[in-house]
Amino acid sequence: MHTINTRKAHPDDLEKLLEFEQGIITAERPFDPTLKEGKINYYNIEKMISASDVEIVVAEIDSEIVGSGYARLEAAKPYLNHETYAYLGFMYTDVIHRGKGVNSKIMEALKDWCRSKDISEIRLDVYNDNSPAIKAYEKVGFKKHLINMRMSL
Repeated sequence: MHTINTRKAHPDDLEKLLEFEQGIITAERPFDPTLKEGKINYYNIEKMISASDVEIVVAEIDSEIVGSGYARLEAAKPYLNHETYAYLGFMYTDVIHRGKGVNSKIMEALKDWCRSKDISEIRLDVYNDNSPAIKAYEKVGFKKHLINMRMSL
């Protein structure tokens, strides 16, 4: 069994992180008919790596990057009981390393970063029909909260 290490992403990781982004988009396309055809990007990863309000974490096995995730600080709605929360995204584990606990290690690193920022609320979005992702998030403590609905006209 290999040890999974996590660390803050740095600019030298950009090429691998851009590959992961395309992996996320490929995985999510079947769940989202609103995504444009062709190559798209969700994130400005290069900018996020150096942002003070974002923490991108990578997971490594034998010095190879095998997973990623980020936490981004967001202002909460004024009617909520917390002023700031962390929004998680960019959660990806390389296909050949799934089922090894990579996502759990990334989540722990992101939760530690959130705690260091005095954040008590963490949120993320997941497609309703993406059962494997939902199970992975529930496994690390997330609970379903709100359903976002849409309609094409």
